[in-house]
Amino acid sequence: MNKTERMLAIILELQRNGTQRAEDLAATFETSVRTIYRDIQALSESGVPVAGLPGQGYTLMDGYFLPPISFTAEEAVSMLLGADFVAQQFDDQYQNCAVASRRKIEGILPLQVREEAERVRAGMRVLNTKKQPVFAQERETLASLRSAILEERRVMFHYEKGGVGSVTERQSVREADPYGLVFIDGSWVLIGHCHLRKEIRHFRLKRMRSVALLNQSAKKPTDFHLHSYAPADERQLLVRVWADSEIANELRTSPNFYMDELVEQADGLLITLRVRQLEEVLQWLLSWGAHMKVLEPEALRLRIRQELVAMLNHY
Repeated sequence: MNKTERMLAIILELQRNGTQRAEDLAATFETSVRTIYRDIQALSESGVPVAGLPGQGYTLMDGYFLPPISFTAEEAVSMLLGADFVAQQFDDQYQNCAVASRRKIEGILPLQVREEAERVRAGMRVLNTKKQPVFAQERETLASLRSAILEERRVMFHYEKGGVGSVTERQSVREADPYGLVFIDGSWVLIGHCHLRKEIRHFRLKRMRSVALLNQSAKKPTDFHLHSYAPADERQLLVRVWADSEIANELRTSPNFYMDELVEQADGLLITLRVRQLEEVLQWLLSWGAHMKVLEPEALRLRIRQELVAMLNHY
């Protein structure tokens, strides 16, 4: 980043985040504090109203806004693809906003940049492979939870956890203080404090039904930050599996979430998985049939034998 680009970026940083210390700006732009001092001085000399607040940092005077910014074709494509993603994965309100934003971006681009962006974008596409009925339900849930987070209200919902067992055993009614929403591996997940479990839990939106916003307040703890939150890894059980060479390439390119290690063997793969409970990988192991063999633990080998006997009894 050259000096001109950095000076523009400093203005954007001050507009977006308010007062910033020289040390913070230096860390953001990976330069020295002395360089930031020189950039601030250059901005002031060029007429940008940057004020220095003793003991606090630098800020822009109220009422100052940058004039319209020109986008490169690559920057425009990035925003347009982002709008495509929001239009597919968010609820109706943000879907409509994404479509409107896309039209505005396309409308302000110079003809040459717009044509170049269209050529680049023609070779890229964001696809949604979800079945529409499931996606519609998830969008409705997403809209309710987004409102609950903004209004800081507790939510109540019916939740069906994964795994085996009867529907009654897997269903429960939960109340939670919503902290944030995360899009991971193609699915939305709610992170919040579960009042049933008395701790932070994760809930897949596709397993939630009948979401209701309650009147109780639901403020996030002051020390909780969604973008730095990292849940504790509770996958303490080790499972070792051998897979034959016929499915080795498929396993390499489409690994299971619980995989911890893949070791090449002469006639296949030696796989190590880490799970919270053995049931989490039971159906996945069975889906590979005779191409996969569980080596340990013995408890899982026994569980697979029981499942195969039960299946055989159906035929």
